[in-house]
Amino acid sequence: QASQMLPGDTGEPLMRENVPADRAQARGERCMVAVAASAGVSAETLRKIETGRAPTPAFFTVAALAGVLGVSMDELLALTVPAPARVPEPLPEPGRLPLTA
Repeated sequence: QASQMLPGDTGEPLMRENVPADRAQARGERCMVAVAASAGVSAETLRKIETGRAPTPAFFTVAALAGVLGVSMDELLALTVPAPARVPEPLPEPGRLPLTA
């Protein structure tokens, strides 16, 4: 739903080259210093995350920023992880043929 999307979200999984831009867009028009202070991180840390110089920020940093930005962890997961592939049927035991219907 469009109402649950982050600013700039197209509904497509994040591609590595788009991540810094998407990170900055999530903040929108909010002041970087104010968002960082509300999350309990430095403005420099937020700047590094937004520009990709901190490609793997700590979980608690991500959680704090998500909380300040009003984004749930489920929404973040949906934006960054592709849907799981279909799980194949288990192979038959060695020496046994599968039963057919």
